[in-house]
Amino acid sequence: MLEVKGLRFGYVLGQDIIDNVDFTIGEGEFIAVGGRNGCGKTTVTRLLMGLEKPRGGKMFYDGEDITNLSPADRGRFIGYVFQQPDRQMFRPTVAEEVGFGPEQLGYTKAEVADITSKALAATGISHLRDAYPPTLRRGEKQRVAIASALAMKSKILILDEPTSGQDGKETRELLELLETLRATGLTILLVTHDMEIMAAHCTRAIIIGYGTKAFDGTPEELFTARDDLFDLGLTKPPCVALAETVSGLGYCKSMEEFEAKMLARKGRS
Repeated sequence: MLEVKGLRFGYVLGQDIIDNVDFTIGEGEFIAVGGRNGCGKTTVTRLLMGLEKPRGGKMFYDGEDITNLSPADRGRFIGYVFQQPDRQMFRPTVAEEVGFGPEQLGYTKAEVADITSKALAATGISHLRDAYPPTLRRGEKQRVAIASALAMKSKILILDEPTSGQDGKETRELLELLETLRATGLTILLVTHDMEIMAAHCTRAIIIGYGTKAFDGTPEELFTARDDLFDLGLTKPPCVALAETVSGLGYCKSMEEFEAKMLARKGRS
């Protein structure tokens, strides 16, 4: 679906912060993009969206070179939820905000209304259709931004640190929504520092470090086979660390899985 080849970028001439990054993203993946602060993980996603211009390398979507494609044109297949989603909202109501993209694509008024209603329903915010976006909670604003991406029929959804500053309930509800959307074939890219989310929900992790792509594989491979997690700004999630202290228990991607395995072991004893 989306392929990146030899991507290079830097803010200062002659100083690349990202050099020779390659990866391919497929349909229905749930990918964490991680690394220490300042490593360039958000920059990589901004490059994918066209919000930054690379110094070198190419990007392809379904085989078509999109390296020089504008963010507006990429918005037809990539949705982006900023860390502060209110920065991307400018219409007076939620429904008008979600319907803006389809309007620009030339859909009729009736078609826009239908697309908007379906996107609001899919994200659980139909009751907010007449609300003024700036007055919403952050979690609700995120859902408006996600609904806007769905209204554009985006195939890839990028979220930048969506769970930072959220309480446990908001985080669980957002992750449940993302899992539901992924089940429909939507690809999710999640920029995150949360190792527990990376282990429990993501099918793949791309870690930016040492000025390039330092790791690309499953969370299990990352947390069990790498000995440079600290250097990459990462830590083992508690569920993984605890499981390693119990002989023969195996990898646990969440505390729920750890508890279930321990109870099952106790039941057999």
